Amino acid sequence: MQNAFAAIVSSQVQMINVLDIEIAELGQVVASHFGRHRDVERYLSLPGLGPVLGARILGEFGDDPHRYVDAKARRNYAGTSPITRASGSRRVVLARYARNRRLADAVHQWAFCAMRGSPGARAYYQALRDRGTGHQAALRQLSNRLVGILHGCLKTGTTYDEATAWAHLRPST
Repeated sequence: MQNAFAAIVSSQVQMINVLDIEIAELGQVVASHFGRHRDVERYLSLPGLGPVLGARILGEFGDDPHRYVDAKARRNYAGTSPITRASGSRRVVLARYARNRRLADAVHQWAFCAMRGSPGARAYYQALRDRGTGHQAALRQLSNRLVGILHGCLKTGTTYDEATAWAHLRPST
């Protein structure tokens, strides 16, 4: 019985090694094809986006420059913008559930990765957490901000600038 388990584990380890190699090769293919896109420089300039995640977000948003009228339309499609429901004196802000789930997942991952590469993104997230916002809601709000920044970069044809993107966080003099 023990020999059978050892054989199973050994074959599974070999399969994992082969899959690791294939995933790395596929990542190189994606990076090579993504590297040919006209907006690759803008995508890769954003914190937290590498070739694979950038290609995933580009693929889900599409590359038609006229598809999204404004940043709000892009945020709505990504599912990062909140829905506000008001009735009388009651006002509730909810997460958007009608959305492209693959894109929402990619943008959520992007927000998480951006906190490592951008002091502004980290400060924005931390300010939300300090105000009592939960982790998921803070990531969603950071995602919303990042999608808006991406939209601005694509519309103006400029690359990401940390100082411009997070200027509202700096104390005014």
